Amino acid sequence: MLTHARLVLFLLLPWFSPAVTSAQQDDSQAPPTVNGRIYLDVVVTPKSGPPVAGLQQQDFTLLDNKAPQPITSFQALGGSQAPIEVILLVDAVNNTFTNIAYERGQIENLLHANGGHLAHPTTLAVLTDAGVKMQEGFSTDGNALSASLDQYTVGLRDIRRSAGFYGATERLQLSLQALSDLIARETPRPGRKVVLWISSGWPLLSGPNVQFDSKQQQQIFQSVVSLSNQLRRARITLYSIDPLGASDSARVFYYEQFVKGVAKPSQAVPGNLGLQVLAVQSGGLALTSSNDIAALLQECLVDTDAYYELSFDPPRAEPNEYHHLEIRLAKPGLVARTRQGYYGQSRY
Repeated sequence: MLTHARLVLFLLLPWFSPAVTSAQQDDSQAPPTVNGRIYLDVVVTPKSGPPVAGLQQQDFTLLDNKAPQPITSFQALGGSQAPIEVILLVDAVNNTFTNIAYERGQIENLLHANGGHLAHPTTLAVLTDAGVKMQEGFSTDGNALSASLDQYTVGLRDIRRSAGFYGATERLQLSLQALSDLIARETPRPGRKVVLWISSGWPLLSGPNVQFDSKQQQQIFQSVVSLSNQLRRARITLYSIDPLGASDSARVFYYEQFVKGVAKPSQAVPGNLGLQVLAVQSGGLALTSSNDIAALLQECLVDTDAYYELSFDPPRAEPNEYHHLEIRLAKPGLVARTRQGYYGQSRY
């Protein structure tokens, strides 16, 4: 009988392998100028409160593995004129019918607010067993989007304990493939993308009773690197909105064990590919404070009211070498949130 670790990797390999191949092809085909310079979208806030506008380049210090790096470009952005597109995604794979019905009502409340006028071009997506289905085009007409949401047929899953690793491995595979497909679609589009993924989270498939050998960890590590690179190149900031709130703190906060960047294969486990983990690492949020989904979605969108785009030329690094990023601010009492790190590429 297969161990849990072997079963997890056996069922996930169909996803892991294409992701690694895709990443390698991207590295070999992209010109050095694209692979070299790194762009960061930075939100600055006090310890609590809305984003802070009006900062200048001299207020920022960028550290790459604790070493200061020159900032090569800087822009203060925000508001309806900022180059942002928003994707609202309803996760029908990792949620129950009751939760999804409630989510749809909450999304409609958001879309109808302010007379149905949205600050940024927005589109809808639904994740089902058949994959991720996205509405064609973007619109600032929230009323029209609400009507489109009503027309979606959301296929719900009936996960049984006999399916896969209690169904969890299959759900994780579907979720990862959906994110990869979404990234592939959005990468050619210019500007920043904000993905609001409404889900109680993907199965983490990690714990003290699940062990992996070195080959398995290498495969997981390559997938971590691939997704990190893809999200960065697509300029996607990912947000995880939990429709269940914080009713089960053990479930809600378990992902925090995997948020730290993975520097080598021996550290890699499937938990490093969790939705909340990827969201925090991309500079977004993993929100669990309540089940007022409309308010949580609005909290995410407030991040677009004021933010800063800066770039830098990273120091030469070995392929897949992890670099931790940190931004320090000259003004006390402020906190900067952005992508937490990146991996060295094969060409510069």
